[in-house]
Parts: sequence; structure tokens; C-alpha cells
Amino acid sequence: QVQPVESGGGSVQAGGSLRLSCAASGRTFSTYTTGWFRQAPGKERQFVAAIAWRARNTYYSDSVKGRFTISRDNAKNTVYLQMNSLKREDTAEYFCAWGNVGSNYDYDRYYPYWGQGTQVTVSS
Repeated sequence: QVQPVESGGGSVQAGGSLRLSCAASGRTFSTYTTGWFRQAPGKERQFVAAIAWRARNTYYSDSVKGRFTISRDNAKNTVYLQMNSLKREDTAEYFCAWGNVGSNYDYDRYYPYWGQGTQVTVSS
């Protein structure tokens, strides 16, 4: 059982930055991938970024590529999402998820373990 906990959300003006953290407690495996997803009111949850635990491969949605950076600290079982040049359309609840998802890193249904979410609000 893996229990992810997100932190670092908040309110920021457009163009600003935030760093989200996802700390996992419980049993974690080197084959797991950690993904970040977001959901705005009235919209479906969408993939943001993912990082493979062992291979350090990183993946991004086109909407955040070049602005967001995902990274991890193995010793702390923590994954970070550095968000720069934030836009109003980045406003959403952000969730991290863990799972042995392989190439399905951008499909939320393959992740069994989810955090409670953290709100990011970007104002103009």
C-alpha cells in the first residue's frame, strides 16, 4: 500500500511559479511511476507529467512542456513538480498518483494509489 500526500499548492499571479511535492509513505517499489494529473471544475482529469522511478524517464503533456519540470528525491520518496510561467488555464486541483503503469503513464485509470489533491489557482 502506497499513500501519496501532495503539498505546495496555493494562489499565484500569472507568470509566477509554484512547486508541488508528493511524498509517498508505505511500501514503494523501484518499478513504480509517479504521475501528476489535474482537474479543473467541470472538466475531466488530465495528465500533466510523470516520472519513472528507476529509469528517471520524464514525460509531459504538450500544454506544460517547457514550463513544468518533474523530478524526484529517492531518499525522501518524494516527487516534485516545479511549475513556472503559470497561466490562468493551469488553475486546477492537482493530484499525484503512484503505480506500476509502464507505458500507460498518462492514463489515470492505471494508477492505483492517489493523493488527496492540492489546489493551484492562477490569477491574471
